[in-house]
Amino acid sequence: MTQAIITSVAGPVIRARREGGFSLGEAVHVGEAGLLGEVVRLSGDEITAQIYEDTTGLAPGDSVEGSGLPLSVRLGPHLLGNIYDGLLRPLAAEDVAQRYHLRPLVEPGESVRAGEALAEVEGPAKAQVLLVPPDISEAKLDHIETGEATLDDVVARLTLPDGTSREIALAHDWPVRRPRPVARRLPPDEMMVTGQRILDSLFPIARGGRAAIPGGFGTGKTVLQETLAKWCDADVIVYVGCGERGNEMAEVLHEFPELEDPRTGRPLMERTVIVANTSNMPVAAREASIYTGVTVGEYFRDQGFNVTLMADSTSRWAEALREVSGRLGELPSESGYPAYLSSRMSEFYERAASVETLGGTRGSLTVIGAVSPPAGDFSEPVTSHTKRYVRTFWGLDRGRAQARFYPAIHPLQSYSEDAGGLVDWWTAHGNPNWRTQRSRILDLLEAQAGLERMARIVGKDAMPPTQQLTLLCAGLVDDAFLRQSAFSPTDRTCPPDKQTEMLGALMRFFDLAEAAVARGMKVEAIAGARFYRRLARMGEEIADGDPTRFAALVEEMETELAGLGREVSDAV
Repeated sequence: MTQAIITSVAGPVIRARREGGFSLGEAVHVGEAGLLGEVVRLSGDEITAQIYEDTTGLAPGDSVEGSGLPLSVRLGPHLLGNIYDGLLRPLAAEDVAQRYHLRPLVEPGESVRAGEALAEVEGPAKAQVLLVPPDISEAKLDHIETGEATLDDVVARLTLPDGTSREIALAHDWPVRRPRPVARRLPPDEMMVTGQRILDSLFPIARGGRAAIPGGFGTGKTVLQETLAKWCDADVIVYVGCGERGNEMAEVLHEFPELEDPRTGRPLMERTVIVANTSNMPVAAREASIYTGVTVGEYFRDQGFNVTLMADSTSRWAEALREVSGRLGELPSESGYPAYLSSRMSEFYERAASVETLGGTRGSLTVIGAVSPPAGDFSEPVTSHTKRYVRTFWGLDRGRAQARFYPAIHPLQSYSEDAGGLVDWWTAHGNPNWRTQRSRILDLLEAQAGLERMARIVGKDAMPPTQQLTLLCAGLVDDAFLRQSAFSPTDRTCPPDKQTEMLGALMRFFDLAEAAVARGMKVEAIAGARFYRRLARMGEEIADGDPTRFAALVEEMETELAGLGREVSDAV
């Protein structure tokens, strides 16, 4: 075991004179308490390490012991349903005697390869599988246990081609900064359904995609991420509270265990892992927390699950990088952030993917990072660098949030590069016209922005009827489609088939209203029609799986507009 002697302590950073060989990225244990740290710099006979715990009490002369291994976390079937710190240490005492039931999937004597499932593991949460470690390309199964075992029990024994033996336990360690290998990456052609219309229909994210949610204080980042965690169609949720305020993280820790999984009726925590790291915890641990979270996500992805990782917020993570960088005496870049901010961010987001696993199954890891730009300034470094590495950008707007508009996503500041690859997905799910409908709505909202500025100058009544109709239609899109009520049992989530029906009703209204205005009907008459209020509230008033109600609404709309058209003709 290599050792070093501390020569200086500066907050979370220590320097030590080494008495043996250390490697970059090696995990170290510091002082009498064995504080966990990681070597971040080697210079001659001196090492520099960042410590992931409170360094109060450390002093020059204390010892540093190297582990010979990179900074790693323990992965296994115990993760689901539990809450951990930034280095995956449980915040509550774990039951080390917890037993998991094994059902072998391979017989002794059979050949196995990396990533292949050896057994199904059943525990108190979701059933999982025990995999052949990814560093074993080929082996023969000598023995596998049947029945119950604890995390540390040896449950399988393999013989490698060179004749050596390898024992497999339920839990194993994996370096947090090393991506887990896969057979190949797959194209992003499956949508991750969120249940939020503005996201699914206008700015969708593919399974294995990368998204950012930037927004100033009070715009609803945390609420939106919690909503996505509950209603998105992921198999496993990894929620990383990265340097958030203690009260916000406490709210998450209090609410998540009480939430019901809408798909199973069981507690949502059974398919959730929470990595909790608040702003008053050691700053270096915040830097490691997102790598911890993405490593956990990759572990479940390799089992064939669709995993969604929520990081709240990457701005606090970047602030931790800035503070540690300052302690290291590095030359700062823009706004004081280190010059390697962009590369570290890319290392995180690029681990998201839809993949064919080593075992031949399909799994995905979708990463959604919240960003907290000061004063909502999207040009600041963290937001601008994030835009380089994500394909979906959901920009939150303070004005919409203050108007109690939820989700407060600004449709003209947001975009989705995944949308082009999801046309076939929407076609297969019953909406071959999705691309055209999406473009029409985005064009309408863009036209609304220019016309509203004009209306403030000349007044809406002075505008031509066609422009008044554009404002009416855009307002209807806002109220009927983009706004959702989190308090409504009917409207808090919206499946794709219902979104298709709503889009169809809106498109029919646009066509009928344009024809009516062309015949001389006043826009005020259209807005005052009986069906208009029902159209604006169709998300709340029409339940999921009831297409006949939408057909009746469209029929009522056609009938009433035809009647109003006859009144106009008679008046003429």
